Amino acid sequence: MNCTQNRKIEQVTDQTLVIGMDIAKQKHYAAIVDARGRELKKRFPVFQSRAGFEQFYALIQEAMREFGKTEVIVGIEPTGHYWLNLAYFLEEKGIPLVMVNPMHVKRSKELDDNLPTKHDAKDALVIAKLVKDGRFSYPRILHEVEAELRAGSTFRESLLKERNAVHNQMIRWLDRYFPEFVQVFPSFG
Repeated sequence: MNCTQNRKIEQVTDQTLVIGMDIAKQKHYAAIVDARGRELKKRFPVFQSRAGFEQFYALIQEAMREFGKTEVIVGIEPTGHYWLNLAYFLEEKGIPLVMVNPMHVKRSKELDDNLPTKHDAKDALVIAKLVKDGRFSYPRILHEVEAELRAGSTFRESLLKERNAVHNQMIRWLDRYFPEFVQVFPSFG
């Protein structure tokens, strides 16, 4: 075990409420555990909306009071872009967010019950336990110009792929129906 993982493990103390979340398009599932991995509350859904996030925040505050915790850490398994709204919300509330590797979730789940079934509520508990063990990384959440540049770059990449696909289709159709075309127009671009 390296020093980085030791520092991550040290972040989870007896005063820390560890929340694992399985991210989905419309409804995330969350599990709350303590520093030893004991499940403190029944797993519950969190809806992908401002109102759903506000309810989640209220539940976090309630759980911290109920179990006498002063700190909280939320761990997620990143799924596409669906985690970004939650990340911005948690950042706004000052709650640290960490990510676990999806492959680690899959392998850890197999260790626990050896069943291949995928269930969001079950995954949330596995994610919480991975966070408790320090098996996470820190996301880089982009803002303002950086976020716009990332979105623009991603959009450009998709446009280039689309353009190349159309270009290849044109060549295929020309080769099939008008093979002489390149001799008539040699600079086809």
